[in-house]
Amino acid sequence: MRTFTRPALILCMATMALAACDPAEFDPDPDVRRDARANRTCVNAVTAETGSPSQLNTTLPVVEINQYIIDVPATQERWMCRTEDDGKASQLYKMGTG
Repeated sequence: MRTFTRPALILCMATMALAACDPAEFDPDPDVRRDARANRTCVNAVTAETGSPSQLNTTLPVVEINQYIIDVPATQERWMCRTEDDGKASQLYKMGTG
């Protein structure tokens, strides 16, 4: 088994941490950063509500401000999430199947 030196381990951990970050979190535009936070809080809220991993729906157009559609692939459910102006999820609605 290979053991890593302390500096190599720290470098590896730092690289993994940066890889997990959303590039939008470092965008100079505050609206882009707020939108990234809102996406993340909605995905986390739907995952907590359903108990299944969820993801942002990028195929359906949403014209409302502070509103996002979240898909739960495991159950094929679709949720609508509304956020506060600061990006925190405030309301969840399970959408009909059509």
